[in-house]
Amino acid sequence: MIAFVFPGQGTVRVGMGGWLRRDPVGAAVVARADEVMADVLGEPVSQLCARGPAEKLVATDGAQPAVTACNLAALAVLAERGVVPDVVAGHSVGELSALCAAGVLDVEATLRLVGVRSRLMAAVPGTGGMTAVMGPEPAQVAAWAAEVSTPEEPLVVGLENAPDHTVVSGAFPAIERVVALASEFPATRKVVALKVGNAFHSPLMAPAADAWAEAVRAVPMAEPRVPVIPNTTAEPTTDVAVLREALIEQLTARVRWSETMRALADADTCVEVGDSKVLAGLMRAVGTRCVSLADPAAARRLEPVG
Repeated sequence: MIAFVFPGQGTVRVGMGGWLRRDPVGAAVVARADEVMADVLGEPVSQLCARGPAEKLVATDGAQPAVTACNLAALAVLAERGVVPDVVAGHSVGELSALCAAGVLDVEATLRLVGVRSRLMAAVPGTGGMTAVMGPEPAQVAAWAAEVSTPEEPLVVGLENAPDHTVVSGAFPAIERVVALASEFPATRKVVALKVGNAFHSPLMAPAADAWAEAVRAVPMAEPRVPVIPNTTAEPTTDVAVLREALIEQLTARVRWSETMRALADADTCVEVGDSKVLAGLMRAVGTRCVSLADPAAARRLEPVG
């Protein structure tokens, strides 16, 4: 069984996607992204990936188009070589790339939805942030978040990246309260504030939720060719209605990546499809073999199906 996993916006860096832009198949996808994303970025996404500047590339409305262009270019390279998945998943905005890989969305619809998502999320007033807590189990971090959260200063677990890597998301004062609790906990190895523009996957994204739901419901979705594992459920499904609602809910809900990795534990090979090694590292840490297309040789080593 081959699993494809697609990275999210936290993996961007200046120079990303270089070999994919040099590959004729990958370059064609990036060129299409340049056209579709022009109204979001005001410049070619290929140029942003190649030269930055870093501040614009890591911003929400730069990072999401950039990582998606690289994800879809890598997907096209694999498809051209006959390498296709048996199951797919994507981390945060990477879920849209996963839906494309499963045939639920075409490339055009994927790019346009990512453009909408990035604009909506970037427009939400920045009143919060995200902080990674490494060491304690997600349940412990979730308990702390619930303890310090208030209606005026909400805090939740935004990302479960691994059994010992949890990200809280919400209002800054509540984050400070969790940091204080985590710092006193014996199992805590590290607490790191993430360089993000807002509290993604938290109630603070609610101002964008209605417009995002409207955009997702307006896009035609096809029956998936292979199961997709949504972030919000971490359970493989081929039900289009479930996939659509999960994509809508994902904006304010938890990314259950640790559970997703458990669902992929039986994969013979896992491929991180994009220019990132982050998910491959997380998968290998829990014992699942995973290669990354950040290394162009990885695509040549994968065997075609059929």
